[in-house]
Amino acid sequence: MLYIIGLGLGDERDITLRGLEAVKKCSKVFIEAYTSLLSFGLSSNGLSTLENLYGKPITLADREMVEEKADDILSDARHSDVGFLVVGDPFGATTHSDLVVRAKKLGVDVKVVHNASVMNAIGICGLQLYRYGETISIPFFTETWRPDSFYEKIQRNRVLGLHTLCLLDIRVKEPSLESLCRGKKQYEPPRYMTINTAIEQLLEVEQMRGESAFCEDTDCVGFARLGSEDQMIVAGSMRQLLKVDFGAPLHCLVIVGKTHPVEEEMLDFYKLKGESAESKHNQTA
Repeated sequence: MLYIIGLGLGDERDITLRGLEAVKKCSKVFIEAYTSLLSFGLSSNGLSTLENLYGKPITLADREMVEEKADDILSDARHSDVGFLVVGDPFGATTHSDLVVRAKKLGVDVKVVHNASVMNAIGICGLQLYRYGETISIPFFTETWRPDSFYEKIQRNRVLGLHTLCLLDIRVKEPSLESLCRGKKQYEPPRYMTINTAIEQLLEVEQMRGESAFCEDTDCVGFARLGSEDQMIVAGSMRQLLKVDFGAPLHCLVIVGKTHPVEEEMLDFYKLKGESAESKHNQTA
């Protein structure tokens, strides 16, 4: 059996009872480490914290392992129980759907244990989940690569009055272009996009496209470390959020569409009102 187990968003304690039972059954346990990270994922002892609670050794599965060596994981699952841990919910990233398809083609049984995901945890700001349009991803710009395909999606959402969740780039164990050209992989240091960088890139694309999908005065909500004890949620215009220090990763951003009075009432709790964002908006729930 292959168990794909959601870990939730906060720390090692956010696993469900059903998920913990599944982990304890498994002879091998992997944790996916590139589409997201737990709140302690930047610390040197993050993995051992998990191992101590779950009572199992855990293998870190980077992008290369999952995308190139998935058959090794799946072949083990033909003969024993294997656990594959995913931050958030197993289907928050399309990579894990691919793993299920490959498992089923090999005749491996799959059980999924769901958990909280950024896709529903953003509801804490008061914007109603069924009023969201298509989710977009914003990649880091480089000198030679500045993609803007997400612009049309934001534009469509805005025309329909829908909110847009923007997931921000995470670059973990990415080979540098220079090393690939030399034929010997060397990895760039990890990078996690901030809300500030995302807004700068969005405004750059708007300036280039000039179709008024959004502007500096467009209302947004910035989320940092969503689901953890020190989560931070700040609502304000793009111009205002540019000046806020959201602290450590992970960050995500919501571009606000047309709002209902009930949404506005809840959103108002997170709005900048002249005092420092650190004192007013370093909020937990």
